[in-house]
Amino acid sequence: MNWQIKEFNQLTTKELYEILKVRAEVFVVEQQCIFQDLDSKDEVSYHLFLEDHSEIVAYLRILPPNISYSEVAIGRVLTKAEHRKKGISKKLVQNAINFVTDRLGEQAIRISAQAYLLKFYNDLGFEPVSEVYLEDGIEHIEMLYRK
Repeated sequence: MNWQIKEFNQLTTKELYEILKVRAEVFVVEQQCIFQDLDSKDEVSYHLFLEDHSEIVAYLRILPPNISYSEVAIGRVLTKAEHRKKGISKKLVQNAINFVTDRLGEQAIRISAQAYLLKFYNDLGFEPVSEVYLEDGIEHIEMLYRK
């Protein structure tokens, strides 16, 4: 398995296709959430993913400040169902935190987390900064990481 982080224009056509495919698989099909996934934010984001034989098994995007929030944001966090409960999700988010703080030199990361993942993100250093709210029919909570 191979971790990669790329800017949008560095992604191959195949990688972009696989990213969009896995996002639809998890967010639209598995979670039965109808929403506009293609929001033009991908073009300014970093894309962090884990590949296993050309299949993307874990993914997230890192958005620069002032795109979604005044801070850097992490979004579209996913791990394919058959790869969950193996510690991959934790490594995925930790790799993102390390990239943001070490490579980008940013001190804060804001996320809109699905509420059932509060403990998962809290264990990685994120603190809740909002009440629970509905986004696309799913309970979410805004969380903030500070280095």
